[in-house]
Amino acid sequence: MSNIFNKNCLELPLDHFRLIGVNPSATSEEILRAFQLRLDKTPDEGFTYEVLNQRSELLRLTADLLTNPESRREYENLFLNGVSGLEFSSNREVAGLILLWESGASKEAFKITRKALQPPQTPALGSTREADLTLLAALTARDSAIQEQQLRAYSNAADYLHEGIQLLQRMGKLGEIRKELEEDLAALLPYRILDLLSRDLNDQDSHKKGLSMLENLIIKRGGLEGNNKSEYGNFLNQQEFEAFFQQIKPYLTVQEQVDLFIELQKRGSLEAGFLAFLSLTAIGFSRRKPEKLFEARRILKKLNLSGLDSMPLIGCLDLLLADIDQASARFSSSSDENLRDWLNNYPGNQLEAICIFCKNWLENDVLVGYRDIESKEVDLDSWFEDREIQEFIEKLEKKSNKTTIKSNPQNQKISRTIEDFDSTSESIDERRLPWPGGIKKVYEKLDNQEDKFNEKIFKNKSIEIYKYLVEKIAELKFTIGEFLKDKEINRPSYLIYLYAFLILFTVGFGIGFLRNNSKKSIRDEAVIDKPLIVRENDEKVNKEDPTKEIKKISSNKLNSITSTQVTNDSFKIQPITKASPTLEEIKNLINIWLESKSNYLAGKSEINLTKIVTNGLIARTTEERQNDIKKGIYKEINSQIRTIDLESQTSSRIVVLVELNYLEKIIKSSGEFVSETSLTPLKVKYILGFSNQSWKLVDFVSGM
Repeated sequence: MSNIFNKNCLELPLDHFRLIGVNPSATSEEILRAFQLRLDKTPDEGFTYEVLNQRSELLRLTADLLTNPESRREYENLFLNGVSGLEFSSNREVAGLILLWESGASKEAFKITRKALQPPQTPALGSTREADLTLLAALTARDSAIQEQQLRAYSNAADYLHEGIQLLQRMGKLGEIRKELEEDLAALLPYRILDLLSRDLNDQDSHKKGLSMLENLIIKRGGLEGNNKSEYGNFLNQQEFEAFFQQIKPYLTVQEQVDLFIELQKRGSLEAGFLAFLSLTAIGFSRRKPEKLFEARRILKKLNLSGLDSMPLIGCLDLLLADIDQASARFSSSSDENLRDWLNNYPGNQLEAICIFCKNWLENDVLVGYRDIESKEVDLDSWFEDREIQEFIEKLEKKSNKTTIKSNPQNQKISRTIEDFDSTSESIDERRLPWPGGIKKVYEKLDNQEDKFNEKIFKNKSIEIYKYLVEKIAELKFTIGEFLKDKEINRPSYLIYLYAFLILFTVGFGIGFLRNNSKKSIRDEAVIDKPLIVRENDEKVNKEDPTKEIKKISSNKLNSITSTQVTNDSFKIQPITKASPTLEEIKNLINIWLESKSNYLAGKSEINLTKIVTNGLIARTTEERQNDIKKGIYKEINSQIRTIDLESQTSSRIVVLVELNYLEKIIKSSGEFVSETSLTPLKVKYILGFSNQSWKLVDFVSGM
């Protein structure tokens, strides 16, 4: 330990080189220049003449030591051996602390100064030592806070300011400087809150402290609107606060936001009420809690926000609660003229447009800005397929007797109520549909009594809505998705092209729409004794035991595929390019799809039908095969078209109803038989779309 400053009293983390402000390799000339600069640059913050003289004396002693070869050599030996601190006598410790502060060690200087002002070493009241230490405490607290801010440790910075303020209050001195520190602390509050809330959620104490500080800040400001005058008004105007709040919001969980906004709404904040509505909607949709949607709707109905058109937002909640009529009425009651024009001119069913609006609203306005909700693409289909949602809606229906979107347990994979309206995505997930290509479910084992009950509900309620939605959604996804792909345009600019397309699409769609509505909702599927149907080769088939007919052809290729030539498991595929194809041409296209898919799922060939089938169907078939490989199985599927009828046709869309003889065997890779499923007739609706000068199979719906 160096004893250059005589008596042992106070050790400071300071060496002679730092004290004078030079590198350990500095020459004597450089040391003398640094010494002169430090003498000329005396602190002018208000220290006493006595302590400044002591500071000058310490600098002179250091310069003498480092410019003397013998004393410098002795000190450097100590320095190299790990002696880095300096001991200061009691009459020079304040000057030493000033030099420590000047060397950039503000935090160390503050801690030692604060300790020196605490009992029992508190200096005599009114002495110059007390005045110098108090001033040094204030200056080091401020500079320590600045250093922490530069490291983005805002909470630590606030702690230094707070301790400095308390110390000045206790000493009863330097009122002006204390006020400056208080202003710095007030200006630092938003950053403190951000620091505390952005920490890991495992640090619950910090998170709760930050949440409490945020709520107090908003309350003092007079709500989110900032209606009150507060001490923070000069440091955080409304525009700055809104920017801060948008930055802070993603660090709060959805439940924390619900609690915060409801509390602020109770205190009179209308904007908080609207945010509570959004948060309740977010937690209701993301956590599959439809009861939260009722609470959200109740809050929104009571709000009286100027300029807010609440009708479409309430309509979205009605849609999610399966009240289609009410949702449509809400949208029709909107005060937004542009929205009404868009709905009225939409070239499709109004429900389709409402679904698109709701999906976009959830993705862009509702499910964003929460710590525990992952922002991702909204899938309305999964919402309505959720068992708890179905049960909730069924309870509502029993109470209100309103038309709802339903799906019974046995037909859960058939009755897809609302499809995903992403314009860049492909069509319905084929693997979720029962056949062809699906996976046999345990639903077939339900007792007959339950089957009859569910079938009745399904036929009378869900199927009409479901059939219509699936057709429209598949067409929308195909036409938009294929158009974007063909034109190779970026996603943000697709609306420009979409509107141009929809104008041309409207006329043809209108004709198809009228034809669609004139169809019977459900065909009578009652079994007639030994009905006869005609196959392509005019052979009569008895429907009394259809499985025999399928098994009879299971070892051969399907007789119906007469227009395609199979050579080495590959088809000579010719796309359909004419505007109005015949039923026979459509039938051949479907047969090619069925045969190629069957061969692929059996592991006999690859699948390459991009000329006549959309990439979505091919990708899902590939995924199905990969899943089968992982399970160590393959499928032998035989499908035969029994009948094919045209349901509707426009310039861009064709829908045909097909009845199939369907037989599927699941076999292990070892050759062991697993199971067999026979469905005759299997009714399937195939949807074709016109894109890039040819017709392609867009989607299909089984069990129609």
